[in-house]
Amino acid sequence: MVENNKNINTVTKAVTSHSHSGHNHNHDHDHSHDHDHDHGHSHGSYFSWINNEWYAALVSFIFLSAGLLMDTWIKPIWFKDLIRFIWYVIAYIPVGLPVLARGVRLAFKGDLFTEFFLMGLATIGAFYIGEFPEGVAVMLFYSVGELFQDAAVNRAKRSIKALLDVRPDNASVLRNGKYVVVNPADVKVDDTIQVKVGERVPLDGTIINEGSTFNTSALTGESYPSSIRTGETVLAGMINEEKVVEVHVTKLFNDSSLARILTLVQNAQGRKAKTELFIRRFARVYTPIVVFFAIALTLLPFFIVEDYNFNQWLYRALIFLVISCPCALVVAIPLGYFGGIGAGSRNGILFKGSNFLDRMRRVDTVVMDKTGTLTEGVFKVQKVVSKELPEQEWLPLLTALESHSNHPIARAIVAYQSHVKPTISIQNIEEIRGYGMKGVSEGRQVLAGNSKLMDRFGIPVKETMEATSGSIVFVAVGNQMAGYVVVSDSIKKDAEDAIQRMKALNIRTILLSGDRQDVVNSVANKLGISEAFGDLLPENKVEKLEAIKKGKRGAVAFVGDGINDAPVLALSDVGIAMGGLGSDAAIETADVVIQTDQPSKIITAIKIGKATNSIVWQNIIMAFGVKIVVLSLGAWGVASMWEAVFADVGVALLAIFNAIRIQKMSFRW
Repeated sequence: MVENNKNINTVTKAVTSHSHSGHNHNHDHDHSHDHDHDHGHSHGSYFSWINNEWYAALVSFIFLSAGLLMDTWIKPIWFKDLIRFIWYVIAYIPVGLPVLARGVRLAFKGDLFTEFFLMGLATIGAFYIGEFPEGVAVMLFYSVGELFQDAAVNRAKRSIKALLDVRPDNASVLRNGKYVVVNPADVKVDDTIQVKVGERVPLDGTIINEGSTFNTSALTGESYPSSIRTGETVLAGMINEEKVVEVHVTKLFNDSSLARILTLVQNAQGRKAKTELFIRRFARVYTPIVVFFAIALTLLPFFIVEDYNFNQWLYRALIFLVISCPCALVVAIPLGYFGGIGAGSRNGILFKGSNFLDRMRRVDTVVMDKTGTLTEGVFKVQKVVSKELPEQEWLPLLTALESHSNHPIARAIVAYQSHVKPTISIQNIEEIRGYGMKGVSEGRQVLAGNSKLMDRFGIPVKETMEATSGSIVFVAVGNQMAGYVVVSDSIKKDAEDAIQRMKALNIRTILLSGDRQDVVNSVANKLGISEAFGDLLPENKVEKLEAIKKGKRGAVAFVGDGINDAPVLALSDVGIAMGGLGSDAAIETADVVIQTDQPSKIITAIKIGKATNSIVWQNIIMAFGVKIVVLSLGAWGVASMWEAVFADVGVALLAIFNAIRIQKMSFRW
């Protein structure tokens, strides 16, 4: 079976050139396997008439089956000696020649002891001693095993790519005086693109026209929107909240979050788990030892056994070679991890390497950011408090005034009153940037904004300040404090249940945030998180995480989504980024990306990590167990080449099917 196929080889090379600045994890890169193991459709390069490996296997199977039928039942007079040999050679060529050619090419590159060498030596030896059907069968089942491996790997790759294809992948670019929708990769530096309300900015650039309000929570980690004006920079990933803007592109699509995530997917297999690395190193030492043992098994009995028969002992040595081929280990173990990566992708989780699957199963502490991780990053009215006027009098005035603003807080207030038909007329509307809004209704001045706006118009608000977990919009009507509205980020639907399930798994949960301590405490109390720390700058988060990690045996995971989370994502044992709206820095720095932005996926990731580890060890135990038994039998002449085929390819296929099984598992909780 292929130890390091073309897909994985390409990935490994990509990892070599890919750098994660600021990331101090000890990634388990494996660059030692740069063999040119052409896989996939490489067989066609040796036989142009065989343009599909399954056809080649089918042709071989038909000739082998017909040959066995004639050998066992029909026994025609003409099917003897040279004709029989030619018949089985024809059966052997479609599946055997590509393998032999790869083995020879690698041998010329100095890599003699490969599985291709073992399979070639064993099958040619079988032909030499007249065991033609066994020689064909070994190579046929070996090739079929490779095809199943290809199918499993391609299935995992397709599921990962399908997950990423849902991300924004078009841009409206100005061409010949009008905007046309194109692939972002076709947009050049200095082009002009248009971003409509609700759309995500596809490329980095600077604002050309008046500007707009953008949801920057993916980049800053905070839920408050930013007003970006003419000449200021917008980044890929920001969401336009207010009005249509034109952007002068300053970076190519290759620098965008989408392109980087695709690179990370391609690199995912480059970071190997410790188990996988050990097996690969083991196979490199194990294979030449097996070859020398086979030579010894052929020649040493000459000095010990009285009635020594060279062909008899060569046959036993060939059986020994077939059985000892480490296919099941070097294929099914990486495939087990690749299956885990594929299972994660189908559940909206991107593991950047098999080593992070291993780390996830050891997580016993989950440290989380607040905004965008446990909360939606979307404003909603949480509380309405009346002071000197009844709610039914001032709230409609507030709604009418805010309906003339595109600010996210204003839209949240209007949405809160969406069931009320607007009947109030507001005149002389003025938006005071950084303060709020004012207008006139029926001769009364209406003010809506922060405490600075109230101070500006001489309206006392101190006695109305109460502990709150959101932004306060004060309302004054006719120089009288009417009341206020609390607008804040809402907690994600599955956040509370996710925290409770972590506790059920004895996982310690901690909240770290840059928000005010009272806001952080409020969210922690609602979710049942016992430890919560607010008012933290990025460097403060790093200090807290270092303190948490001290003396820990298990792994500490940090979950975040903003640029300000990048340092702690890098410092943690497992960095988990919310990738739906997560910043480029967070997504690149993290080891695991949750594309659906659901906290519950943290538990799913842990379960996938544990299931993958279990399947990998099942494959190791099964492969070694069967091989040891059949090796012993083969050395003493009890096992034939057919048992050897089962021990090699059969166990490899069983291991592959076991690895594929993880992609069909349900990890819902």
